[in-house]
Amino acid sequence: MESTQNLKKHIRSVANIKKITKAMELVAATKMRRSQEIALASRPYAFAALDLLANITLLETNLPELLKKRLVKNTLFVLVASDKGLAGAFNSSLFRKFEYYLSQNKVHSRGSDHGSESGNAFVAVGEKSFNYLSKKGFNFIKKFINVGDFTTPEQVQPLTEFMVEGYLQKKWDRVLVFSTHFMSALKQKPLMREILPISFDSIRETVKGIVPTTGKFAELIKESFGADQDKPKLMEYLIEPSPKIVLEDLTKHLFFMQVYHLILESNASEHSARRLAMKTASDNAADLSEKLNLEYNKSRQSAITKEIIEITAGAESLS
Repeated sequence: MESTQNLKKHIRSVANIKKITKAMELVAATKMRRSQEIALASRPYAFAALDLLANITLLETNLPELLKKRLVKNTLFVLVASDKGLAGAFNSSLFRKFEYYLSQNKVHSRGSDHGSESGNAFVAVGEKSFNYLSKKGFNFIKKFINVGDFTTPEQVQPLTEFMVEGYLQKKWDRVLVFSTHFMSALKQKPLMREILPISFDSIRETVKGIVPTTGKFAELIKESFGADQDKPKLMEYLIEPSPKIVLEDLTKHLFFMQVYHLILESNASEHSARRLAMKTASDNAADLSEKLNLEYNKSRQSAITKEIIEITAGAESLS
């Protein structure tokens, strides 16, 4: 049996760890609530933007380049993870989803530089995705890190501009984003979305992912993207001064909103996963502390019993 002194040290260590994890749990819970509010508040606007974008994709003339499909030779993979750790299975679940897709579609990890020839390129969003791609030897060409606990539009702008510029310059013919979808405070789901080229089908899948199945915004998905509805109702637009210029700028803005919402969802998922991980760590520390206290009491009682036996034995030898 371990000595009482060592057990005391272990008990103090576990108590200190519990204080740290409890404090981190409270901080993560505060950040989670705020990121939840931001992500949920953006859903109506994101849905309206995607609804308008879906209608634009049905136009037969003056289509912007971002809406035009072409033969896929080069693919850009965007992996959205966290900058910090201690988030439970948040990052590992996303990486497993990413690896599963690569294995199922026989995608090679290395490609040509900047997609100048046939090949694949990878973008890391978050320090953890950067470390993962570097360790696995992927041909990553850009990284976006240190965006903070709450993503702002200004922080997302460089990422969207990079993807749009590369697509317009034909460095890649499609863009796939791997990110985590926020479903609830206890459940987050890694998803893969094709965001370029923009199409009605891809937008419908994105909307189905971001609109809740129950609650305030559940009915929105049935209005334009119902299960029995293959295409939305094409609305008439009066565009001035030039349809081409307006549609190009509008498409870029709506694409930005789509990417921004994906980052917000990932942000909310990260804080939710970290809160749950810290709560689990605090609970485990409490259980371990209870076991150590029991072990300490047993050890102490054993030492007292041994001393009593020695005293009794000494008294008997003197009598």
